[in-house]
Amino acid sequence: MTARPLLALTVLVLGAHALLLRAAPAVVVPDSAQHLRPLVIRTFAPESAAPPPTPQAPPVVAAIASVEAPAPNVVRRPSAAPRTLSSPRIVSPGAQPPAPPERVAAVTPPAKAHSSAQRATKVAVADSMRLRYRVDVRVRGIPLQGEGLLVWRREGDGYEAQLEVSSPIYPKRTQRSTGRITADGIAPTRFSDKGRGSEEAAHFERDKDIVSFSGNHPEAPLQAGAQDRLTVILQLGALLAGEPARYPQGATITIQTAGTRDAEPWSFTVEGEEDLTLPGGKVTAVKLQRNPRKEFDQKVELWLAPGMAYAPVRVRLTQPNGDWVDQQWSSTDRG
Repeated sequence: MTARPLLALTVLVLGAHALLLRAAPAVVVPDSAQHLRPLVIRTFAPESAAPPPTPQAPPVVAAIASVEAPAPNVVRRPSAAPRTLSSPRIVSPGAQPPAPPERVAAVTPPAKAHSSAQRATKVAVADSMRLRYRVDVRVRGIPLQGEGLLVWRREGDGYEAQLEVSSPIYPKRTQRSTGRITADGIAPTRFSDKGRGSEEAAHFERDKDIVSFSGNHPEAPLQAGAQDRLTVILQLGALLAGEPARYPQGATITIQTAGTRDAEPWSFTVEGEEDLTLPGGKVTAVKLQRNPRKEFDQKVELWLAPGMAYAPVRVRLTQPNGDWVDQQWSSTDRG
């Protein structure tokens, strides 16, 4: 077939198709189809399986929140993995998060002021000195003799006192006291007593207002002006030296006095002046006496010499069974 007849046949076929399309009825689209929204198909990646909880981990509590329908034609990206909190806090709906705990400063009550009975009393604590004594002892009717040494040392506002008594038969006994010098006189911190056995001690804990003792003995309340059995004789001398006219014959001075097991008030009565003849010479001294308050109490007699800054020139202790110790001044070390 030649090219001309083939071209004519093609034109004839195209013309017939055009006539058929124009003659076909129009396609009607329902109104409801105009409001249809495109269908969006989303694919969610499956969540990875949570690792099995460890045996000691607490159970995981899932919080369920309201879910909103996604807006049309919006493709949501998978949300990031939630942060893991070491200690999750559950807050009730509508409740305010708890405020952080308020820092409360520890309030320490003010220290109790020591109301000293001798606050208005003048005191004159002696300077450093070393006094030697002849010691006469009577034990179960047997007379004995020994010697003693009292060392009183002041350094600034501190002090140290020590009394040693020894005899050929009995072992040396040592009493020692340390502490401070205050406006009220002597303020012990520690007192110890050592004889043939182990050392025992008393501690003046002024920040706690107590006197504590070694050997598990019960503590005692600390009173103002308290002394130990060594410093009490020195404190009495400081009181008389500071204001002698305040303590006439018949006056009573009461001071809490601590040993190594207890602390009790000791009351001394001023007996007046006496002239003494001692191994160290003749002296005039003021006698004070403490009478026993209960069974097994000691009777204490004390002589303080005004001409020697009210130093203790004689001390006599009498036991309830009649035994006694008489400590008499024999000499004073110089320097």
